[in-house]
Amino acid sequence: MTNTFIQLLQDKDVLLADGATGTNLFNMGLQSGDAPELWNTDEPKKIMALYQGSVDAGSDLFLTNSFGGTAARLKLHDAQGRVRELNRAAAELGREVADKAGRKIAVAGSVGPTGEIMQPVGELSHALAVEMFHEQAEALKEGGVDVLWLETISAPEEFRAAAEAFKLADMPWCGTMSFDTAGRTMMGVTSEALAQLVEEFDNPPLAFGANCGTGASDILRTVLGFSAQGTERPIISKGNAGIPKYVDGHIHYDGTPELMGEYAVMARDCGAKIIGGCCGTMPEHLRHMRAALDSRPRGDRPTLEQIVEVLGPFSSASDGTGEDAAAAGERRTRRGRRRG
Repeated sequence: MTNTFIQLLQDKDVLLADGATGTNLFNMGLQSGDAPELWNTDEPKKIMALYQGSVDAGSDLFLTNSFGGTAARLKLHDAQGRVRELNRAAAELGREVADKAGRKIAVAGSVGPTGEIMQPVGELSHALAVEMFHEQAEALKEGGVDVLWLETISAPEEFRAAAEAFKLADMPWCGTMSFDTAGRTMMGVTSEALAQLVEEFDNPPLAFGANCGTGASDILRTVLGFSAQGTERPIISKGNAGIPKYVDGHIHYDGTPELMGEYAVMARDCGAKIIGGCCGTMPEHLRHMRAALDSRPRGDRPTLEQIVEVLGPFSSASDGTGEDAAAAGERRTRRGRRRG
C-alpha cells in the first residue's frame, strides 16, 4: 500500500504534524459547548482556514475536524444521524487543502474517544464501540483521508475497539493516548503498557504515541518511556503548548513559540518521529517548531534533568511506572541511545 502518509514516513527523517483544533476554532468564533464538527458543513471556509494554517506553517500532515465524530459524541448535539455527512465533509475539506498545497501533505482522519466508559466498568459494549468507530472510519475513508488517527484515548479497551474497526474499514492508522494522570492515562495505562499493546494487534498502527496531557516536559518523559521499550515503530509526540491557565475568563496556554521550538527538537532527540502540538498550539508555534527541526542537528537523547532545565518541571514526581524521576532517568540512560 502506498499513500502520501506512508511515503512521508519513509522519505523524511521527522514529520511535523499540526497544532490545536479547538484553540484555533475558538479564536475563529466557535462557542464553548458547540460541536466543532458542525462547522464542517456550516462554516467550511473556516475549517479550510484551520487546515491551511498548519500547511502554511510547514506541517507535513494535519488532522481533520472530526475528533468528536462518533455517534456517541454527536448525540450530545442531536447530530448522531449525521456521522457520515460530517466526517466525510471534514475529510473532503482537508483533501482540497492538501491537494493544492504544492508539496506532499497527508490528511489524517481524527478519531477521538466516544466519551462513554466501556464494559465491564461502564455500559458501552465492545461490539457497539467497534460499530461506532467503523461508521466514522468509513466516512473519513470516503472523504479521502490518507490515514486514520486515533487520539486522546485513555482506556485500552477503547483502543482495541478502534483498531478492530479500522481493520474492518481496511485503513492504515495511528494511535495516541493521553498520559495526563501522573504519567499514566486516566484509566491507568503506562507508556510501557501502550508500547506492548500496539504490538498485540494483527493490524498494528503505523505509528503510536502520546498527545495532549499536562505539558511539554511530561509528554517527553512519556516519549522516553516508549523509546526505553526498544520499539521499532515510529513514535508520535503531540504535546500541549505549555500549561493551561485561566486568564480573564479564558483558558490560556503559557507555552511560547520559542519553547515549542525547543520542545520539538527535544521530542526528536527523545525518539519521536512525528512531532506536533495539541491544545494551545497555534500556527506561530508550528513555524518555530518547523524552523528548529530544520536548522538544528540531532543531539543525544536528553536526560530528565535536561528536559526540566529547558522546558520546566514535571507535573508529578513519578513517570507512571512507580519510579521517581531520577531513577527513571538513570534506567533509561543505561538502556542506551538508540533512536526510533
